[in-house]
Amino acid sequence: MDERCKSFNFNDCSKMCELNLATRLEHPEDFNATQGSVYFDADEDTPLYSLTGRSLKRYRSCKMLLDVGYRSSGIYIIYPEGFGNGSLRVYCDMETDGGGWIVFQRRQDGSVDFYRNWTEYQSGFGDLSGDFWLGNDNLVTLTSDDSRGTWELRVDLEDWENNTAWAKYSDFQISPGEFNLTIGQYDTSSTAGDSLGFDDSYAVFRYHRGRPFTTKDRDNDASVFNCAQRWGGAWWFNDCFISHLNGPYHAFWNAGYAKGVQWERWKGYSYSLKKCSMKMRELEP
Repeated sequence: MDERCKSFNFNDCSKMCELNLATRLEHPEDFNATQGSVYFDADEDTPLYSLTGRSLKRYRSCKMLLDVGYRSSGIYIIYPEGFGNGSLRVYCDMETDGGGWIVFQRRQDGSVDFYRNWTEYQSGFGDLSGDFWLGNDNLVTLTSDDSRGTWELRVDLEDWENNTAWAKYSDFQISPGEFNLTIGQYDTSSTAGDSLGFDDSYAVFRYHRGRPFTTKDRDNDASVFNCAQRWGGAWWFNDCFISHLNGPYHAFWNAGYAKGVQWERWKGYSYSLKKCSMKMRELEP
């Protein structure tokens, strides 16, 4: 139970061991188990409980992990309803706005191309520790778990001057089929402005609430052309957008009108953002 001794590295050549701070839960890719081996903490009532295989406590979300004591943001394995006996590797944000968020989209350096086809957005792509999209199928399964209550959506943004803003919505859900976006009320204490659910008469052809997903090879938008092909990326386009966080990444803000990573209500159409992330957290029923 000593925080300093969670696991060890073993050098097969020198037969030497060194202690480190890693856990299988936080870094599953770094652990190699051989038949008959075991890695465990026998006290099941502590957050450091790490029994492998069938004995592992199967936390269903980042919020559940937070509630039992995990406080570090990073990659975790969760076991949500709807995945059968399967697991899902996710990035948990344990710090922002109380923590417990499943991050399902992140842009931070342009290392991953977001101009992808329908199948790629359906299954997910990228690096959980960097730029990625968790996958529309995963979003459908996660938000369909009624036993977890409803989900809230949070969007975090950063500009090239390191200013930040955020927007939050209730009742987040992605529907099967065309992956329509459902969102509820916009949190009026948000600082980024509503560029996702905005639906007054001025933006009637551009808001995103209820819209199906569009990629370069599947046109579900309301425009006469394919918005994903015209502006890059993929999104819940209407005609076409007042937000587009999956747009082409630019290493500067002035990429041109409506080009790049966009959140119009914060920075307008002529500003491409430096960083953004989208995350979800369950609200108890």
